Amino acid sequence: QLASARAFQREIGPTFPLVHADAAAVPLRAGSFDVVFNEYGAALWVEPERWVAEAARLLRPGGFLAFLTHGFLMPLCWPLDAPRVGMTLVRDCFGLGRTLEDDGSVSYHLPHGEWVRLLRRHGFVSEDLIEVRPPAGASPGRWQFVGLDWARRWPSEEIWKARRPG
Repeated sequence: QLASARAFQREIGPTFPLVHADAAAVPLRAGSFDVVFNEYGAALWVEPERWVAEAARLLRPGGFLAFLTHGFLMPLCWPLDAPRVGMTLVRDCFGLGRTLEDDGSVSYHLPHGEWVRLLRRHGFVSEDLIEVRPPAGASPGRWQFVGLDWARRWPSEEIWKARRPG
């Protein structure tokens, strides 16, 4: 992600300092930012309570949080031993939370109600939830584990928007 960010800075700007850090313990001053944005990363691979608390700490009052993660239905339709998302529910919704993947990594998936309550607990007001759907004519995309046929029927990605009042 940082290599991509540096390339975009060189290509289109603007330039600003980039920091490589644990998303749940960022070595920067509290209340220093107007925006915290996460494309997967922490939203998928860091315990949600920890990274949302850190995002709240970093934001000024009125600050904006946006994060992109897998669509909630995707892990419910993805057998742990399969390379691709299937067309039927195979995992339980309640208690999904922390998932140990076949490769030994851990991912986190919350139902929408749990996301809303978690954001509220840390002082955020949910402003929007965008359930991403590929447009007509879209290419198969970067993901090998979810096909266009699936993603056109159910959201494979979600973008959450929340704000700290102030």
